[in-house]
Amino acid sequence: MDAVEVAGLRIGYQRAGHGPPLVLLHGAYEDSRVWRRQLESLSDEFTVIAWDAPGCGRSDDPPPDFSGKDLGDALTGFLRAAVPGKPHILGLSMGSGIALEMYRAHPEVPASLLLVSAYAGWAGSLPPEEVERRYAQVLDELERPPEQFIPVWLPTLFTSRADPSSVGEIAAIMADFHPKGMRALLNASGRADYREVLPTITVPTLLLYGAEDVRSPLSVARDMHQHIPGSTLVVIPDVGHLAAVEAPEAFNAEVRHFLHGIAGG
Repeated sequence: MDAVEVAGLRIGYQRAGHGPPLVLLHGAYEDSRVWRRQLESLSDEFTVIAWDAPGCGRSDDPPPDFSGKDLGDALTGFLRAAVPGKPHILGLSMGSGIALEMYRAHPEVPASLLLVSAYAGWAGSLPPEEVERRYAQVLDELERPPEQFIPVWLPTLFTSRADPSSVGEIAAIMADFHPKGMRALLNASGRADYREVLPTITVPTLLLYGAEDVRSPLSVARDMHQHIPGSTLVVIPDVGHLAAVEAPEAFNAEVRHFLHGIAGG
């Protein structure tokens, strides 16, 4: 595990391989370990870099008043400190929001965006009552031990056909979450709305979703596709929110196909 300091925060990350840089941003209650299959597979032709967001994994917890802008700036600072060249940015779920926050302030930074199981922020993609339900749910969970609520999350992340060992691996990673860090991230991004960012995106953009995702369903995917000019929407059949874990071969193949298309274009 490597680390850099960004705005006074230690940011941990994993790196593997050589080639064009591909940066992986995990989702809520997660850290860079969820990308094990991508670090192993895609590193044959890319420099794959998976960060631990502030407040996650081996990174420091941000202050309680950490804002969405602070989060985007932390990513920008991390990219400048740890990533060679112009990176492809792949964000999963919450990570996609961080990527959009970064793009809003620094559109010159990424070579492309790969937004996986993505939202235009919860408030940009979900009805207000669902945003508040999710916000309240996470606030309540932060007061309880993980074994009480992670089993409730897992069926919303995977289909019933997912490999039990993969589900167990993710459950163990989620159980390592930082209560203070997750609270700061919720405050920073839980009510974010990036709808105005979508039409401004000019870099090649892949939208990659599981067909059976119940957290960011295909209605959200189609809306994102409609509002990001020239974006490519790909749906992986028979998988849920964590397609990168549930169907890594199909997921990695779609990532390669998209990045090869950019290089070939």
